Amino acid sequence: MKKWKLNSWRNYPVKHIPKYEDEKELNMVLNKIKNFPPLVFAGETRHLKEQLANVVDGKAFLLQGGDCAESFAEFNPDNIRDYFKVILQMSLVLTYSASLPVVKLGRIAGQFSKPRSAPTEKQGDKELPSYLGDNINGIDFTEKARKPDPKRLFKAYSQAASTLNLIRAFCHGGFADLKKVHLWNLGYIKKSPQAKKFKELEDKIADALAFMDACGINSDFNRRLKTVNFWTSHEALLLPFEESMTRVDSTTGEYHDTSAHFVWIGDRTRQIDGGHVEFCRGLENPIGIKCGPTSKPDEIVKIVNVLNPKNEKGKITLISRFGHDNVEKYLPKLIRAIKKEGLNVIWSCDPMHGNTTKSVTGFKTRPFNNVLKEVKNVFAVHQSEGSYAGGLHIEMTGQDVTECTGGAQKISDQDLSSRYHTHCDPRLNANQAIELAFLISDEIKKNSIYARSGIRAAS
Repeated sequence: MKKWKLNSWRNYPVKHIPKYEDEKELNMVLNKIKNFPPLVFAGETRHLKEQLANVVDGKAFLLQGGDCAESFAEFNPDNIRDYFKVILQMSLVLTYSASLPVVKLGRIAGQFSKPRSAPTEKQGDKELPSYLGDNINGIDFTEKARKPDPKRLFKAYSQAASTLNLIRAFCHGGFADLKKVHLWNLGYIKKSPQAKKFKELEDKIADALAFMDACGINSDFNRRLKTVNFWTSHEALLLPFEESMTRVDSTTGEYHDTSAHFVWIGDRTRQIDGGHVEFCRGLENPIGIKCGPTSKPDEIVKIVNVLNPKNEKGKITLISRFGHDNVEKYLPKLIRAIKKEGLNVIWSCDPMHGNTTKSVTGFKTRPFNNVLKEVKNVFAVHQSEGSYAGGLHIEMTGQDVTECTGGAQKISDQDLSSRYHTHCDPRLNANQAIELAFLISDEIKKNSIYARSGIRAAS
C-alpha cells in the first residue's frame, strides 16, 4: 500500500461527489472549515471503539438509526428531542428484553448528503440535476436550487454543532435518567398498540429501581442510571468536507475525522481502488461498510483488510442491505468468507434500503412486514452460520409520519400522502421503530446465546 496522506484520495477515482462551478469559492469555504472546532473528539472516538469491541464479542448490541438525510427545513429542537426519545425507548426495549447493553449510534448531526441512483431528475419536460442533500443543493425543483453551493457547508456544520450540543445536554443533563422513563413517551404513541407493552416495561423498571433505591443504589450516587453515551455517524460521502474536518490527535499523532464518531462507506462508493476507501483507510474512527447484492465476498474481505490491517475489534461494521428475499442468497457466502479470514467485524442489518418500493399512489415506501422479514432472515442466517448478528441500522424519525406502510398502525398506500415529509427515502415512524424493537428483541437474545456458545441453530 502507498503511504496515506490526508489528501491522497484525490489521486483516485471518486463517485457521487458533485462538481462545483466555482472551485475557488469551494476552496475558500473548506479552508475556513479547517479552522473550525472539531465536532467530536479523538477520546470519544476511542471510547466508542471500545464499546463496539464488546459487540464483536456478542456482549452488546449496536442500534444505529436516524434520518435518511437531515434537512435544514426540519431542524428543530423538538424534532431532535423526539428522535432522542425514540432511540432511548428502543434501547430500553432491547436492553431489558435481550439482556444486553445497547450501543446507541445516531444517523444525525451530519447525515446530509446522499448518493442518488440517477444524476438528473425529470418533472414533465424539465430535467435538472438530482437533489443530493441540503449540504450540497436544494430540494426545490429549480435551476438555482439544484446548483451545488459550497456555502451550504457552513450551515450544515452549524446545524450539526447545534444538534450535538443539544444531544449532549440530553445525555448528561438528567433527561436520560431511568427514573424519568415515563416522560420518554411521545404523545401520539400513547394511543398506539405499543403503548400498553411499553407501559408494562416502564412498571417493571420502576419496580427494579425502587428495589435498588432501597438497597442504596440510585441515580444520585450512580451516574450510569441517569446518563447515557450517544454517538453520531453519517456516510463519509462528501470527501472534500470530510478532509477539512479530519484532524491530527495531539496525544497520539493519529488522524480522526472529527465530523462524527463513526463514518461509513456506502454501497455505491466502496470500490477498493476508489477515493472513499482510500480516504477512510487513514482514519482511526470506526468504519462501516454497506454490503448489497452487488458486493462480492472476496472484495469485502479485501476492503476490510485495507481499512483494518491490524484486525482491531470494534473498527469495522459490515452493514448488510440485501432485501428480505435476497438474504439467504448472499449473506451466508459473505459470513463464510469473513470467518475463513478470521476477521473481527460487527454484523449489522440494514433492512431499509433493500426493501424500497413504489406505492400505487406514486410514493416511495417500505412495507414494514418486509423490513421485519429481512431482520428475522438475517438473524436466522447468522444462527445457522454460528455468527452473531450484532446490529440494526434503520432510517427512522420521532415524528408521526406516514412514509412506510404496515405495522400495528396499518398504514396503507392511501395513507402515505397525509404525512409524507422525508426529503429522500421513507422512514419508520416512532410507533413502527418501537414495534420493531419489541418484535426482534427475542431474536437478539437467542442469536447472542448461539453465537457465544458456538452452537449452530438447526437449519
